[in-house]
Amino acid sequence: MSRRLSLSPAQRAWLDTGLRVVAAVFGGYVLTYAATAALARFDAAMVATLLSFALYTGFVLWAFAAVSVRRVWLGIALSLPLAAVGFWPVWFGGVS
Repeated sequence: MSRRLSLSPAQRAWLDTGLRVVAAVFGGYVLTYAATAALARFDAAMVATLLSFALYTGFVLWAFAAVSVRRVWLGIALSLPLAAVGFWPVWFGGVS
């Protein structure tokens, strides 16, 4: 038997906003790090830093512009393989 959480419209709006904030902060951090981890060499440190600001800002804007919270979390879930590739050198000691 399926029980759905019954919330008032005001409570639903607060929950929606809270989930988007969590997705924007933590998902944006993980995706930004994963996308710029390969660039984090000595020569490319400035480029990686500037790119990370642009990516993080874009992700936060997208998290609040998406039609539903479900779409935001689905986007984060589908991009986890990118995050795994970005973290791979850190996990296995390839980058110092």
